[in-house]
Amino acid sequence: MYKVASGNESQTEQFTILCFSDLPHLQFPLFMIFLTIYLNIIFGNIAVLVTIVFDPHLHTPMYIFLSNLSVLDIFYTSTTLPKLLIMLSTHNKIMSLVGCITQMYFFLCFACMEMILLAVMAYDRYLAVCLPLHYTILMSPRTCFVLVISIWLAAVLEPASFTILVSNLSFCSSNQIDHFFCDVSPLLKLSCSDTTYVNMTTYILGALVGMTTFIMTLVSYIYIVFNIMNIHSAVGRSKTFSTCASHLNSVLLYYSTTLSLYMRPTSMYSPTQDKFFSLLYIVLIPLLNPVIYTLKNKQFKDAFKKTIFFLLFSKVYVTQDRT
Repeated sequence: MYKVASGNESQTEQFTILCFSDLPHLQFPLFMIFLTIYLNIIFGNIAVLVTIVFDPHLHTPMYIFLSNLSVLDIFYTSTTLPKLLIMLSTHNKIMSLVGCITQMYFFLCFACMEMILLAVMAYDRYLAVCLPLHYTILMSPRTCFVLVISIWLAAVLEPASFTILVSNLSFCSSNQIDHFFCDVSPLLKLSCSDTTYVNMTTYILGALVGMTTFIMTLVSYIYIVFNIMNIHSAVGRSKTFSTCASHLNSVLLYYSTTLSLYMRPTSMYSPTQDKFFSLLYIVLIPLLNPVIYTLKNKQFKDAFKKTIFFLLFSKVYVTQDRT
């Protein structure tokens, strides 16, 4: 461990990420499991993204938001899983202070973006279900573009102040992070500085983004449910509900894993449980999102088949042309 003198204390400049050190005999099996999961996440979300890009019929607000969700899921898992795979394969679990804070920042960015994006997608479904005649006006291409840019900007800027505060803390209690990445809580536990203001900032920013997006999503679905209940035809109710069922499943999955991770009593917190719930949050959602949005979506499945056929046909054509 490399330390820099700071008064009577020594400042930690490197951390040891313990990962799953309590399971040494499972390091290689864990590596293979996480590698398989990561590749499935990458290829699954790339398939969704490529299909939306190549099919003009999918260039609608709903699918534009879905394509951004796919990009987000790729970036989100790439913030933690590649480094975890390196640590499991090489057994080199050292991470610099700068690298640790950088990982934490991008993790917060993409976590923040997912909350905002799901809320905007809920609002989009509200407009489509409750105000269908005005949908094309209220969710015009320009509005959709502005919303997408705003989501990315908010995600980049929101954790910036918190990250600056953390980077100014002194870390001298220990250099061992009992987690598989640099999450906020285990990192702050190692600080020998007063973290009261940092913790307060965490609660304020978390409430600002988390509660706002949760209320926006909840209100949108309350209106959607009331609108669906007022439809007299069972077929009409089923057809209307199907337009937002995928997003609703994604929202339920997201908030159930998030609440399991962050809303447990303090007495229930332990490093092992934190790692487990973090895995659910980081791995399960990006892995299942492509399945949730495409499994029962006939329009997307038809577009996916056309895209595959187009790409294969183009490859064959190019090969024949070269010969």
